[in-house]
Amino acid sequence: MEYTIKQAAEKMNLTPYTLRYYDKEGLLPFVERDSAGNRLFSDNDIEWLGLICCLKNTGMPIKQIRCFIQDALEGDHTIENRVEMLIEHRNSVLKQIEDLNRNLEKINNKINYYSSHLEKYRKELKPNI
Repeated sequence: MEYTIKQAAEKMNLTPYTLRYYDKEGLLPFVERDSAGNRLFSDNDIEWLGLICCLKNTGMPIKQIRCFIQDALEGDHTIENRVEMLIEHRNSVLKQIEDLNRNLEKINNKINYYSSHLEKYRKELKPNI
């Protein structure tokens, strides 16, 4: 099946502008165009978009995503490099998760602290019967 840029954007919860930007940045070299120059996205292109979004949303720079895509287009002799890139990125994501969990713990501690003080404050405001 083929999708217009609008359909592909809707399917991926992106804007057509974002897809044009990705194309301009070299992230969509595999997307075909019709005789009028309009982009036509295949199901495989949608899968690639999913990976691009995953990598971008987890902090991989566009430059590195472009390198990953170029390696993939070059063929199987780049598999080792792609695996190394993904392992390195996974390690970065795991570090982000650790940092987020540490910050979440701090936030939860503050919520507990202020909640207990709020409860004491409310009790003090209630007149004793």
